[in-house]
Amino acid sequence: MNPVIATFSIVGCDVNTGDLGVAVASKFLAVGSVVSWAQAGAGAVATQSYANMSFGPDGLALLAGGSDAQTTLDQLLAADAQREQRQVGIVDTHGGAATWTGSECHAWAGGVTGLGYAAQGNILAGDHVVPAMVAAFENTSGELAERLLAALAAGDAAGGDQRGRQSAALYVARKGGAYGGVLDRYIDLRVDDHRAPVAELERLLGLHRFYLTPPRPEDLLPINESLAREIQEILHRVGYYDGPINGNWDAPTYAALQSYGGVENLEERLVSDTAIDRQVLAYLRARG
Repeated sequence: MNPVIATFSIVGCDVNTGDLGVAVASKFLAVGSVVSWAQAGAGAVATQSYANMSFGPDGLALLAGGSDAQTTLDQLLAADAQREQRQVGIVDTHGGAATWTGSECHAWAGGVTGLGYAAQGNILAGDHVVPAMVAAFENTSGELAERLLAALAAGDAAGGDQRGRQSAALYVARKGGAYGGVLDRYIDLRVDDHRAPVAELERLLGLHRFYLTPPRPEDLLPINESLAREIQEILHRVGYYDGPINGNWDAPTYAALQSYGGVENLEERLVSDTAIDRQVLAYLRARG
């Protein structure tokens, strides 16, 4: 028999944006490769305990075909002779949610549903872990990814997997949200083996937001003479600008910044030829 996946997870839906996702952590190597399944326009599934991985693709197929979360869960369980060993959370595009904890899952084990989420876990530190996740999810604002991760962090702080920590993952599907706008893999971050996987996952989401999320208009600083001079000085020190340090925001200076941004993967944040993103400026200052 495969090892049990002692896990705490949350599946969620944002009915306003259409985002669907899963956040999960466990004392298990690369837990995201087993537990997390999501598809834009369909739903999200977390399959754990003695996980039946077919629940992922089969559940998404049922959801994409129009089944709601509870109907999907019922059909998956009905076809599984080992259903009492399974733990599953499902959410659909309308915010409907369902969770199942089989009688053979190891204590503490259980789950909670609410509008737009299902939170569940097994071999947890106690019955307080899942409620802590729910409270964090319900009381956190922002995108679904941040809400899911807040729930995961709350579960971790409450003790999480009673055996310890090893891996964590965050997966969010959004139509056209992937790199290049072709697929729905909006956020796919995994920490497969780490002493503090949830904290590391939080760090990675911060990097994802920095590198792949364009700045808001209010984050852009108009480039005046003083700022232009500072940028020229930094770009000179890091070897991208050899022109005069005169505070003129001219074509050579702009080209140097673009060249630097191309090497450092800052293209998503270099959106203006007359202003600079505050985070890019902080990045420049830290490295120059």
